Amino acid sequence: MEHIRYEVDGKIATITLDRPQVANAQNAALLDELDQAWTQAATNEDVVVIVLRGEGKHFSAGHDLSDRWPSPREISLEWIYQNEARRYLEYTLRWRNVPKPSIAAVQGRCIAGGLMLCWPCDLIVAAEDALFSDPVAMMGIGGVEYHGHTWELGARKAKEILFTGRPVTAAEAEQAGMVNRVVPRDRLDAEVAELAGRIAAMPPFGLRQAKRAVNQTLDVQGFYAAIQSVFDVHQTGHGNALSVTGYPILAKLDEMKAKLE
Repeated sequence: MEHIRYEVDGKIATITLDRPQVANAQNAALLDELDQAWTQAATNEDVVVIVLRGEGKHFSAGHDLSDRWPSPREISLEWIYQNEARRYLEYTLRWRNVPKPSIAAVQGRCIAGGLMLCWPCDLIVAAEDALFSDPVAMMGIGGVEYHGHTWELGARKAKEILFTGRPVTAAEAEQAGMVNRVVPRDRLDAEVAELAGRIAAMPPFGLRQAKRAVNQTLDVQGFYAAIQSVFDVHQTGHGNALSVTGYPILAKLDEMKAKLE
């Protein structure tokens, strides 16, 4: 794989986003490789726990729009819908439901599509420097592809980060219940390894059933239906943007990237 590293050490599989030169921004190839890695870990009977991490300063700057989009004149809502339904909605729901515990290790920036990678994981360990944000409203798009915001942060905090675009700190995320623990940056990998090892020592069937119980409880409360319906709301945002010359979401790309420097 070109953009992902996949390693297995005993009962733990580690998937590493490996595009640090662009803050692990997600192009189509990275997402396809990531799905392959998740599948490998899910089908390897020796693997009990899956760890997702990002190489370099940032976990993920979100979607690599320069890779993902054709020129504005070639974009159609049908193209956007089909592309996002596959790589964003289907992939993330599949990762969420892998019948093995998963842990995301997050450092630096985790922007928009970066949330789409860590939220399907069962646990999140964040470095003290982690910042979580979703500035979609500034691009004229209200809904998102994988709307975990309300479930992860609660309704009012979800509205705050969407309305303002401001980052949520690791400490705020822990207080809201989105993050399990916050650790010093230089201890992130060690703390995640310790947690993964502790979980890996548990009976795999018990872990699988515990995960299933929690996920099914969320689904009964409406999680799955909400994810599906908000995905369609998100597509109306694209439709609105298509009606504006130059497609504003693309114009914001350089501005957003500059803030990571």
